[in-house]
Amino acid sequence: MEQLITDISQLDPNGIYTYADYLRWRFEERIELIKGKIFKMSPAPSARHQKIAGRLHGNMFVYFRQSTCELYPAPFDVRLLDKKKTSRANGEVYTVIQPDISVICDKAKIDERGCIGAPDLIVEILSPGNSKKEIKTKYALYEENGVREYWVVYPSEQSLFQFVLNNEEKFVLKAAFAEDEVFNAHIFPDLQIDLAEIFAE
Repeated sequence: MEQLITDISQLDPNGIYTYADYLRWRFEERIELIKGKIFKMSPAPSARHQKIAGRLHGNMFVYFRQSTCELYPAPFDVRLLDKKKTSRANGEVYTVIQPDISVICDKAKIDERGCIGAPDLIVEILSPGNSKKEIKTKYALYEENGVREYWVVYPSEQSLFQFVLNNEEKFVLKAAFAEDEVFNAHIFPDLQIDLAEIFAE
C-alpha cells in the first residue's frame, strides 16, 4: 500500500501529480491540481466570502430544486480530463479543482468523489489572496474544458462578470454587473440573481 502524505512539505512544489496522488494527501492545507501542478488555495475563506457564497447558493438552490441539474457548493472536487486522453482512471487525471459553486446537468458526471468532467456553470468568488496568474489560469482551464457559463464575483468591488462559451468554444464577456443590478443566467434564463441582496452588508 502506498504511503499517505501528511505534510505538504513532503511534496515537490515543481512536481507533476495526478488525482491518484491527491487521494493520498492528508494535510490541512487546501490545494488544487491544475494540469498536474500544485496550486495552494487561500486559507479558510473570509466571513464576507462565505456570506456571498451562502446567499448565491441559497438563491440558486431554490431554482435548481425543481431542475434536473444539481448544485454543489465547495468543498466539492471537480476533476477535469485532458482532452487528448479519454481515460477516467485516477492516475490519468491531472486537474482537480474546488469551485465555490458548480452546477452539473449530466448525472453521469457525478460519482461518490465529486464530478468528473466540466460542470455546466461555475461560480468563483475571488479572495484578496487570489493572484492574477490564478485568475487567468482558471479562466483558460474552464474555457478549454467547455464550461458553458462562468461567473467571477469580486466582493471588494461588488461586481460580477458573466462569461459564456460561444460557438467557437471561447469565452465571451456577456455582461458585467455591479452592486444593486439584477441579472439572469445565460444557460438558465429563468434563474435571476439580485446583486443588492447578494452584496448586502
